Amino acid sequence: MVQEIQFERRNNRQLLLLQTSIKLRWLAIAGQSLAVIFVKFGLEFEFPSMLCGALIASSVWLNVFLTLRFPTGYRPTDDAALALFSYDIIQLGVLLYLTGGLQNPFSILLVVPVVISATSHSLWRSLLLGLLVVIIASILMFFHEPLPWTPGIRPVTPFLYVAGTWVAIVSSLAFTAIYTFRVAEEARRLADALTATELVLQREQHLSALDGLAAAAAHELGTPLATIALVSKEMQRELGEDNPLSEDAKLLRSQAQRCREILQKLTSLSEEGEDHLGKLPLTSLIEEIVAPHRDFGVEIDINILGARQTQPIAHRNPGVLYGLGNLVENAVDFAHGRVVVDANWDDNSVSIVICDDGPGYSHEVLGRIGEPFLTSRPPIDDPNAGGLGLGLFIAKTLLERSGAALLFSNQQKKNIGARVEIVWSREKFDQYSLAPAGTKTDANIGRI
Repeated sequence: MVQEIQFERRNNRQLLLLQTSIKLRWLAIAGQSLAVIFVKFGLEFEFPSMLCGALIASSVWLNVFLTLRFPTGYRPTDDAALALFSYDIIQLGVLLYLTGGLQNPFSILLVVPVVISATSHSLWRSLLLGLLVVIIASILMFFHEPLPWTPGIRPVTPFLYVAGTWVAIVSSLAFTAIYTFRVAEEARRLADALTATELVLQREQHLSALDGLAAAAAHELGTPLATIALVSKEMQRELGEDNPLSEDAKLLRSQAQRCREILQKLTSLSEEGEDHLGKLPLTSLIEEIVAPHRDFGVEIDINILGARQTQPIAHRNPGVLYGLGNLVENAVDFAHGRVVVDANWDDNSVSIVICDDGPGYSHEVLGRIGEPFLTSRPPIDDPNAGGLGLGLFIAKTLLERSGAALLFSNQQKKNIGARVEIVWSREKFDQYSLAPAGTKTDANIGRI
């Protein structure tokens, strides 16, 4: 499931709504119109105002066409968005050409379409838009109409100042676009990882609810089976012992009775599930988590260190089961040949420590463990490969939601192998973190 979500993340990006692009363009149209009107009639400067008005009208026409042509919730493709952003840059570039080029203080607005693109579109498309801005800004350094000014006076701007404006535009473009892309990418990663967490938790909850489904099936099938048994009994009576079909009717009746007995066992299993399946000692819970990973050529040792105190009784919580299972699986994947699981408890806390004899975590990765889609240590069988960290993020999120604190480190004594410590307060472990599935607490854990 985690691999499927990773694949979806690589191929699906939340594209910007066309309506958002239209609203931003209306904002630009309003600003450009006010600037032209103020310079023309307020300051009474001379410049080609009719051409500027025609350029602004072209943006108005484009917005009207897009509004009438496409529905409100439409999201344009990457290529279509690239074309729209390119138009915005070129339109503003021509306006700047007519009004002084880079001498115009509004030239810094060339970076805006690139910044917007960086929030929702691929990096290389944003780089293409950035290259377009650099080309237009370079042209405007040398080719442009005079800056609007008082009639009869032509201001002279030093070339060094214009070159400084070009450097400021390019620097602002690089910094703001990269920063915006990084922030948006982190937000997308977190959203994808939380979605994966919800899907995993839902799957675990569905598995834990199978006993309830069995009880429902037993209840629903009880009536038709009783009818079959009654009809077969009447058929056997009517046919008599000498009729060849009597044996078939007898067999039908016995098989119906057998089905009823099976359903009764399922019903009793569901009724006793809270005691027999819903609760178990912490050591049994750990053994259940470890059992699926014992057949992979890695020795797994379980050490019970808190035997002097009363052992905590754990409930089957899907989130905690998945989180601990994922950490054990991760240790087995990276271990050379041995994994150790230590369980300890007292009156104040419950702790589980998972260690392996693998390569451990690198220094730069340790500070970022638990972040979604973070490449971590390579497996033993393929040193060049590495996970994306989504499994660790899900495990960490689910366990922290249960009230646990997690500490990732490398073993200090042997200076080799990874170490994960999970600690609950005894109160949270007993009352909150491992509450049975279907309770109010468990529902809160599911809303991540």
